[in-house]
Amino acid sequence: MITVRRPLWHEPRPADAPPVGRRDWLLVGVFAVAVAVESIVRPGLAWRPLVAVLGLALVPALLWRRGRPLVAALIGWSVAGLLSILQLTTHGGDLGLYSMMAILILLYSLVRWGSGREIVAGTVFVAVVVTLGMYASSAGGADIFGGSVLVLLIVALAAVFRYRADLWQRQRREIRNQERVALARELHDIVAHHVSAIAVQAQAGRVVAGVQPEKAVEVLATIEAEASRTLTEMRSMVRVLREEEAVAYSPQRGVADLPALARADTELNIQVSLGDSLTRLARPVDAALYRLAQEALTNAVRHARNATHIGIDVRQAGAVVRLRVTDDGRIEPGPVPEPGFGLLGMAERTQLLGGSLTAGPGSEGGWVVEAVLPVRART
Repeated sequence: MITVRRPLWHEPRPADAPPVGRRDWLLVGVFAVAVAVESIVRPGLAWRPLVAVLGLALVPALLWRRGRPLVAALIGWSVAGLLSILQLTTHGGDLGLYSMMAILILLYSLVRWGSGREIVAGTVFVAVVVTLGMYASSAGGADIFGGSVLVLLIVALAAVFRYRADLWQRQRREIRNQERVALARELHDIVAHHVSAIAVQAQAGRVVAGVQPEKAVEVLATIEAEASRTLTEMRSMVRVLREEEAVAYSPQRGVADLPALARADTELNIQVSLGDSLTRLARPVDAALYRLAQEALTNAVRHARNATHIGIDVRQAGAVVRLRVTDDGRIEPGPVPEPGFGLLGMAERTQLLGGSLTAGPGSEGGWVVEAVLPVRART
């Protein structure tokens, strides 16, 4: 797939900016305490009350740094510029606080969360303030070089994290599209099966219409029921099939094929348990359960450490059907790893059908993948 990158000026803000949370309030609290303590105990600091007030003006900027990155950067770096101007005009000595280095966080947030226009405007303003600050402090060559490198490193770090997040979002969208294509193919085949059945019943109706009119009525009722099911499943079809790809009219595998799927792997003990009331599943749901179990089984075989047993259990409870795939592999201590693309694809498939999926360590060890789907596909 060819991706066309838009110019920086037209780059929108990232859509995944997190809201203000507990860590942000903790950062603000630590910063406020640091400003207050430093403005009191630091020797040789001129204009202490004013410097403290200007330092505390960064508190709202730190909270706004993701939601309004340009405003936050302008506030923070304007404070730094104002202190440089005061130092130049009053010759009042040292007016800087070490805690004011927090404005680098605002620069990072500007590049990480801002739009292209905000990044261009904000970085130009930051460059002016940095130049003014170096001039006001009569910085030497080494200080100018070090400060410039530090600012450029902050910008580069933010750009790298922005690019990585954008790449991750693109990969997730690609997985979503692939799952929609696969599901649309399955639904297309299902509708083709229904239409074929309707055609056969219509042909039979024509044959018996003149001889047994009562049989023709039964055939028409069958055609009506089959057409209703077809329309219901067509409403849930995902219309993302690529026109150049041929459609294979082959029977779709479902829950009844899971025992054969388990026998395909002879190295592990794979046990399949199916409920007794699984005959009323919609065909898209039936096919999705098979695909989900197949993907979960593949993940367990590949990634479960020292696993000897894998269980696949499908049970229907009222209007939902539950798939549970477990293994007895060894779980490494530490945080739960981020979901891979296989799990993301499984989650997307369940969401398309109106269901949900969870995956993580089991209470008794091993890994558990559980999907809950409606018996009738979402229309």
